[in-house]
Amino acid sequence: MTDTAPSRNERTRFELARFERPSAISFLGYVLGLVIIFWCLAGAGFSLEKVASSPPRFADFAARAFPPNLDPQVLSRLSWKMVETLQIAVAGAVIGVILSVPVALLTAKGLIAGPWVNQIVRTGLSFIRAVPDIAWALVFVVAVGLGPFAGMLAIVIDTIGFCGRFFADDMEATDKGPAESLTATGARKLDVVACATIPGSLPAFISTSLFALEKAVRSSTILGLVGAGGIGIELKVGFDLFDYPTAMTVILMIAVVVIGIELVSGWARTKIIGEQR
Repeated sequence: MTDTAPSRNERTRFELARFERPSAISFLGYVLGLVIIFWCLAGAGFSLEKVASSPPRFADFAARAFPPNLDPQVLSRLSWKMVETLQIAVAGAVIGVILSVPVALLTAKGLIAGPWVNQIVRTGLSFIRAVPDIAWALVFVVAVGLGPFAGMLAIVIDTIGFCGRFFADDMEATDKGPAESLTATGARKLDVVACATIPGSLPAFISTSLFALEKAVRSSTILGLVGAGGIGIELKVGFDLFDYPTAMTVILMIAVVVIGIELVSGWARTKIIGEQR
């Protein structure tokens, strides 16, 4: 049985349906969208002249930054700072993931807390995510002083905001069958959560936690800019002193470590849960 090709009139009607003239309200919406985009470009100082004149400046920076500074003493100092950066990221991410579980239980609807508690905790998580991690680092530098501890606390708070929301969504989306079966037997809410909801959400928890670790490593590389420990302070000093070869060494070290962590995280995610989320 052969398919008949659409007639010319049918093709014309199909094209008209796809490219029909927008209504007056839709047209005004498009115009308003374009006006907002150009307004934002103007506010951001967008300049084609500056874009056109930037390649020579980039070339000058590259000429002064290459080759990177490979002095053994410099590499040793930077390596220890990178180790400190990873310590901040891993410690902050682990503590943040652990604390995210009870926070997510209070956020998820229909588990152990009422709707008012759910909304309050969810709003708190939204506030945490709305504040950049470097701003949290500044807050903790004021609270506990300069150093890696302030950076670790900033990573903890940032991880709670990230994982708390996703853990809650994962528990809300899990299969309700096992939980309903336990509830029908008279099990308490905490028993249902511990025996059905959390085990069912565990693969998603693992995936989200690995993403949180990647995020923590990326964030921890710049917390040193505000005195919260890690290799970021070396990057700032390198640019402040116009020591571009050392700054380029820091940039390359950050890139290698972050890409390496992402590759290891992706491999672990595949091995543990079988597929990428």
